[in-house]
Amino acid sequence: MVDGLPARGTTALVTGATAGIGAEFAAQLAALGYNLVLVARDRSRLDDAAISLGDSYGVRVEVLAADLLEAQGIAAVEERVRSTEDRITLLVNNAGYGLRKQFEDNDVAAELDHLDILVAVPLRLMHAALGQMLPAGSGTIVNIASVAGFTPRGSYGAAKAWVLSFSRWAQLNYRDRGISVTAVAPGFVRTEFHERMKVRTDTIPGFLWLDAQSVVRKALGDVSRGKAISIPTVRYKLIVLLSRWLPKEIVARGALRGR
Repeated sequence: MVDGLPARGTTALVTGATAGIGAEFAAQLAALGYNLVLVARDRSRLDDAAISLGDSYGVRVEVLAADLLEAQGIAAVEERVRSTEDRITLLVNNAGYGLRKQFEDNDVAAELDHLDILVAVPLRLMHAALGQMLPAGSGTIVNIASVAGFTPRGSYGAAKAWVLSFSRWAQLNYRDRGISVTAVAPGFVRTEFHERMKVRTDTIPGFLWLDAQSVVRKALGDVSRGKAISIPTVRYKLIVLLSRWLPKEIVARGALRGR
């Protein structure tokens, strides 16, 4: 391993790999020469992505159709991540979504599924990855968090705060054993994320929007330098800094509903 990125030609696994940030991670990693395992629910989109990336970059692309909220689905992905045959040297925990309604208006089952996809799934896949990365003395884990994790913003922000905190701890705890862990904390990114939530985006100032390509390019640069937290752009770094100093009531009222 050189810095935080494993050797090119090894295999990366990306969850939520058919759209948005996950699809962009897959494309940029393929362009760098990594073989891929793509994980998502939609088999047809996975197959289309595999053909496109394989043809474009000459890398090997494996697909794994799985619903990570179902026992069979998460178990299948854990098994692949844990395998020492064509082992996963780079894990990107990207799968996730937001809930449109306020906490008190959501069914508790919806909130528990939301918590599972944002916290339990990356925890389980990190644990599986460490099972083969630690004996090998090398590996990289990238967890997609959010600037919302720095603000009081309901169950989504709380879940992303866990991702940030756990990634910081894991980087400190495992870096001397050859494992690099980075949490990526973007804000508003032009993907399917808000469309799937069915929320308006026309009131969000244009300067706050980022594109997935630049977010992933910056993230991979920070991963290569072994940074525990990657926050794209100076403006979002300033937003995070302000959120630490402003009264929490003001931060909560203006909390970002971004990725």
